[in-house]
Amino acid sequence: MTSPELAAHPLSQVARVLTWGALGLLAYGTASWVAAQPWFALHTIEVKTPVAHVTEAQIRLVAERQIRGTFFTVDLEHVRNSLEKLPWVREARVERRWPDTLVVSLTEHVPFARWNDDALVSETGEVFGAAVSTKLPRLVGPDGSSTEVVATYRRYQAALAPLGMTIDELRLSPRRAWRMRLDNGMQLALGRMQTDKRLARFVALYPRLFGQQPARDGQVAAVSPAPLMVDLRYTDGFAVRMPNGVTPFKSSET
Repeated sequence: MTSPELAAHPLSQVARVLTWGALGLLAYGTASWVAAQPWFALHTIEVKTPVAHVTEAQIRLVAERQIRGTFFTVDLEHVRNSLEKLPWVREARVERRWPDTLVVSLTEHVPFARWNDDALVSETGEVFGAAVSTKLPRLVGPDGSSTEVVATYRRYQAALAPLGMTIDELRLSPRRAWRMRLDNGMQLALGRMQTDKRLARFVALYPRLFGQQPARDGQVAAVSPAPLMVDLRYTDGFAVRMPNGVTPFKSSET
């Protein structure tokens, strides 16, 4: 059999495929062995972005427990997922930098309010578990309602701004009824329907009913005490409960 015929023989072609396959496996194995050697061990973790709540100790703990492999073999996705399990981390990015460094970029949650009994919520409605000592309003609602409750809080707070009042707590019940407590202790029951309209009516009438009254007969002007409870669940008005049975001042306007 001639050389061209031998080269074209099926067995020769199979032999060539096997030879190249073996060489490929050998090259891959060699490269994998070299990449796994301690010469390429990771020695440094650099946090690229400033952080306010995540500590270096927490990042080091993740590094010691979760990072496996060398510069070439480390699982970046696994490291990223581990970092995003830290309480304040909203998003993490992890990159290699030659010769022995992992560069970490972290985006932290920004707390907007306390959520239910044991969590915080951001201004976009993302709920996360963390602890903070800062005074924050409390929002309460059924599971999955955080985005709606945050948006409603912002809308109601803007409506109350002319009165200089701040919402301390806003609740959405499972029956979708709204109730709030203000920073002066006053509670407002808004119910389920036309809540924005009801709150606007309260804001418009409050100064006339509970604001400073004009002085009469040489007397010093008086200020009506703030009500304890205002029930806005009425079509054309609202019910008021005053402290110690005090009667609110009546408006002198017609």
